[in-house]
Amino acid sequence: MTSSRTVASWATVWCLLSAGALPAADLQWFEAVQAHMGTLVRIQLYAPDAGRAKAGFDVAFERIAQVDAALSDYRADSEASRLCVSAVGRPVHVGGDLFRVLAAALGVGEETGGAFDVTIGPVTVLWRQARLEHRLPDPAAIREALEHTGYRKVHLDAAAQTVALDQAGMRLDFGAIGKGYAADAALEALADLGIRRALVAASGDLAIGDPPPGRRGWTVGIDGPGGGADGFTRRLDLCNAAVSTSGPREQNLVAGGVKYSHIVDPATGTGLTQAATVAVVAHRGIDADAWSTALSVLGRERGMPLIEGHGGMAALFTTGAGAAESRGWRALGCRSR
Repeated sequence: MTSSRTVASWATVWCLLSAGALPAADLQWFEAVQAHMGTLVRIQLYAPDAGRAKAGFDVAFERIAQVDAALSDYRADSEASRLCVSAVGRPVHVGGDLFRVLAAALGVGEETGGAFDVTIGPVTVLWRQARLEHRLPDPAAIREALEHTGYRKVHLDAAAQTVALDQAGMRLDFGAIGKGYAADAALEALADLGIRRALVAASGDLAIGDPPPGRRGWTVGIDGPGGGADGFTRRLDLCNAAVSTSGPREQNLVAGGVKYSHIVDPATGTGLTQAATVAVVAHRGIDADAWSTALSVLGRERGMPLIEGHGGMAALFTTGAGAAESRGWRALGCRSR
């Protein structure tokens, strides 16, 4: 798992609704884009006027900035970075955002047998540097970094809202769950203002509210190997849902003729080498984000039974050889075309 400081392209998941197919007379379509969490965050919404839309954009982007201040492992002053220093061997009280995301991450880690591991930070730092330098990380450095990972080394107390870590040198990496949570939080902030017809896209992580006026849902294209003429393997109409896509297309390292994904297998400390894209549809962005990464690590054979055990989620595995849908793919209010 990892995150990226660079601005990601918009190819992975794309909202295809344009301003041309718009609204009833009392609502207008608005869009705004800002840089947050190492990527571009795009918000589309319907509001009665520009003033109401601006108020919505302001609170939504501010909410995303708050989440980043809690979760970022790029910032030494973030709450997560400070926690990794202060919580070694003792419980430390943390804010609601950090506690909720950490609890969710540990839950996915437990369910996937460690295929999702929020403590993988010491390893992903090595791979970030390796991509900058266009060379593989030193194997000895990876082995050393793995000694400081392990989701079972993190201990939560829900009643006290505290976190304790087993050892020094640990580093929490929320890159595979944080943007999904931030998109959820921004959508909730908009709903608190009465703006419910909205979509928040943090790179490949989308949180989607009520549908646009007169439409069944927001039309979303999902990218992947073997896509059609427009690059999309599927198009879905979604509302009150979330979708996230993980794969090696945008961030990777080519070394020795092998393409290594930015997604790291926590068991080996190595970037994934299979050319597969995984899309997950869920009720919340935090779940779609985490599970798309976890399923990328697990692969189709191990991952499909797990996702099919979740009534509220569905997945699409895509390779150049074709695509495979989980049983629930078409049952979450989606129309696949």
